[in-house]
Amino acid sequence: MSARTKQGSAASRVFVAVALTAAVIVTALAAVLVVDAERSERSEAEEVTRAVAASLASLPEVAESLRAPEPSETLQPLAAEVMTRTGLDFITIMTPDGIRVSHRDPAEVGRHYLGTIPSTPRVFTEEFTGTLGPSVRTIVPVTVDGELVGWVSVGVTIGSIWSKILPRLPFVVSIALALLAAGLVGAWLARRTTRRVAGDLPAGTIRDAVASYESVRTLGEALRAQTHEHGNRMHTAVSLLELGRTGEAIEILTETSRQSQELVDQVAARRGGDPTVGALLLGKAAQARERGIEWSAEIDPHAPRSVLTAVDAVSVVGNLIDNAMDAAAAADAPRWVRVAFRSTASSPAALQVEVSDSGAGVPEPLRERIYEHGFSTKPGGAQGRGVGLALVRSIVTSAGGEIELRDDPTTFVVTLPASVP
Repeated sequence: MSARTKQGSAASRVFVAVALTAAVIVTALAAVLVVDAERSERSEAEEVTRAVAASLASLPEVAESLRAPEPSETLQPLAAEVMTRTGLDFITIMTPDGIRVSHRDPAEVGRHYLGTIPSTPRVFTEEFTGTLGPSVRTIVPVTVDGELVGWVSVGVTIGSIWSKILPRLPFVVSIALALLAAGLVGAWLARRTTRRVAGDLPAGTIRDAVASYESVRTLGEALRAQTHEHGNRMHTAVSLLELGRTGEAIEILTETSRQSQELVDQVAARRGGDPTVGALLLGKAAQARERGIEWSAEIDPHAPRSVLTAVDAVSVVGNLIDNAMDAAAAADAPRWVRVAFRSTASSPAALQVEVSDSGAGVPEPLRERIYEHGFSTKPGGAQGRGVGLALVRSIVTSAGGEIELRDDPTTFVVTLPASVP
């Protein structure tokens, strides 16, 4: 089976990602609409039950009937008439101690009310399961000259609330389907655009292409900086020689040679090291000096070579150093960048690359985003490198490694499995 079949093209993965995102959003929106409709109907039911219960409790005939010997003879027909006119599911009128004198089911008259009866005369709304099932109900006291003579409870069943919501569902479904269709069209367009750019290449192949480009760019910038720095020093030395200031000319050339030789010696002493990464470090050292950044490198001669290819290794190390130099350059003096290659004490051995800088500390929210998603500590676009560290994270995790961000000072620590000799 080909890598393309196993991994799927980047265009197909884009289509699936966008389509799934659209489906999740549409499902969430439909759920929100249904919940909002249910909340609206429930709120309306609470208002209606409160208003009707208060109106009945204020009627003089209700208070008079509750004090009469046979209150049900008057109040049962009254409750039935109001239920018919208002469409409410039940109106229960009861004595102060909760004995029903009216009920939708006449057989329940004389029995105790099943809902909550407040300990003091007050209006109270709740959801309670009674003889008619779950319902939203409001109970209101009936008083005469401040004396409690009974209660009026008015309710709407949950089933009635949902019966009003169900007619709205076709509208909600139609909106959801329209949005889903729009999302699928967007996914298809994204797939088409991605295929036009990347063809049927798997996402891993595209990442490798980006890594190759990043590696070439990084090495190119490093070598340009090194060439530029050497050129400047040579011009300066020649000018000093022409002025007869031979000692100063020799000092400049010697300093350049000494700094480069120290790094060359460290790179050469590392057994099994990658010469491409060594060349990158030499170039980046020159680039740091060109930007006025103090550079230091610590290379453990026993640090193993990682499992990364030369292209991926240059992309990882180069992007980490670029990010560090951008952060250091934006900070106040002293500006510095430190790079270290070490062998971990774990078994099996692994390569640990640390890149620190003197830039400002990373705020906790941004630190979390970097840790979770691999974002750069610099903004994207012309002002920074918004993709570099995301690429680093992708390469490192694909190789079975780990990336960690520490602060004070800001330090990226990359741990990679060592290659088998």
